[in-house]
Amino acid sequence: MSAAVSTHDPHAPQDAPLVLREDRDGVATLTLNRPKARNALSVGLMAALQDALDAIHEDRSVRAVVLAGAGGAFCAGHDLKEMRAAPSRALYEALFTQCSRLMLTINRIRQPVIAKVRGVATAAGCQLVATCDLAYCEEGARFATPGVNIGLFCSTPMVALTRAVGRKAAMEMLLLGDLIDAEEAERIGLVNRAVPAEQLDEVVDGVAARIASKSPLTLAIGKEAFYHQIELDAESAYAYAAKVMTENMMAQDAAEGIDAFLGKRTPVWCGR
Repeated sequence: MSAAVSTHDPHAPQDAPLVLREDRDGVATLTLNRPKARNALSVGLMAALQDALDAIHEDRSVRAVVLAGAGGAFCAGHDLKEMRAAPSRALYEALFTQCSRLMLTINRIRQPVIAKVRGVATAAGCQLVATCDLAYCEEGARFATPGVNIGLFCSTPMVALTRAVGRKAAMEMLLLGDLIDAEEAERIGLVNRAVPAEQLDEVVDGVAARIASKSPLTLAIGKEAFYHQIELDAESAYAYAAKVMTENMMAQDAAEGIDAFLGKRTPVWCGR
């Protein structure tokens, strides 16, 4: 299954969808499909990805999402040529509002989203990696927020970056604009793990399959709770989490999961 938008894209193959979707065993893989432009986030690509994520949120058969890039790069950030083609305040306001909505959607859809990174992930592409719930990369991957080098501080990527890594690491990336390697990205927490290129598919497929085996209701409850509590002070977070746990305990899947554990059998999830 593929998603497409009608916007013409000179960097995409003729009539090719800007986002490819493949579903298998409860996992939806979304592939950014502008390989000649290193999957830069054009308005059309962001619209296609937004549509795909909105559809997945409502699709109860999908329990996990993998986000990848076609060709040799994950995502090179915003399409600078498109941004400079007809510059105006209205265009830039619309563009960054669209991008912010897209990033928030990744956090807010019920399914966990896993970034699978090959090649470079820079600027808004690095923002995508930082925004995803989990991220795995090949050992040759590189990451940067290089806007400072061209007079454009990576302010919107900064929002996700500062929530994924420590302050000093984030500021170093933002102020220097240098590429960091996969080992450093793993060390600072931008990615969960860097693995040999030939093992990346296997690792991500394994993680996605394990997530897809869990209760979809529990995944949705947990993901929403994670992003809500993380912005609260500790006392408020505990009060909120206690309410979430109580509601979770009342769910059929919680009863089934506990009974299955006690009975030493495999649970059968109903999503309620």
